Amino acid sequence: MTNWFVTTDGDLKSRWKAAFPDAEPLQVHDVNEQVQADDIVWLTTSAEAWPALTQQLVGVRATVVVLSYTPNDREALKALDLGARGYVHTLAAVDVLKQVALVVANQGVWVGQDLLAKVLGGSLKALQTRTPYHDVATNQSLSLLSERERKVALAVMSGASNKEISRQLEITERTVKAHLSTIFKKLEVRDRLQLSLKLATRDHSTTSD
Repeated sequence: MTNWFVTTDGDLKSRWKAAFPDAEPLQVHDVNEQVQADDIVWLTTSAEAWPALTQQLVGVRATVVVLSYTPNDREALKALDLGARGYVHTLAAVDVLKQVALVVANQGVWVGQDLLAKVLGGSLKALQTRTPYHDVATNQSLSLLSERERKVALAVMSGASNKEISRQLEITERTVKAHLSTIFKKLEVRDRLQLSLKLATRDHSTTSD
């Protein structure tokens, strides 16, 4: 696995080298030739084509982390919507960069704590705007779930804890946990964050004839 850094000038910052001694710089036009599946590609938003590059890299099964000098919740959600697994400040500390790499390499999702709260806080609103609950059949992810599982998933989207979901749906916490395990398996997600992001963003697996 290689850590590639795609920048406009092709240079590696000292903190990137400190975090990943074997890191390699990468020019935009070399992405297709150099990147392999499971490589981690750190992509700066200073590259105008970063959204298209993100999708391109995800398409070859690379793990993308988007770097931004001015992190904000809208850009974070856009990056994750495009398939990136991480979003972090371009000048993040060495220890932070190492943590991000560890999380995304294990199929986790990384965004800063402040951004995480903002992203999850807006997830339910985003879902309701794009796919009303009464018309869940049009949402590929929700349509895979049973009626009770959908209620649990939507409660998670609103930020409810297992105990709160238990009270809302009048079921035991053990039953809530069982439903969540089934939901994670059906939707191929690892945790509550990934579930929220999957339901809040567009399903890229949907294609049109």
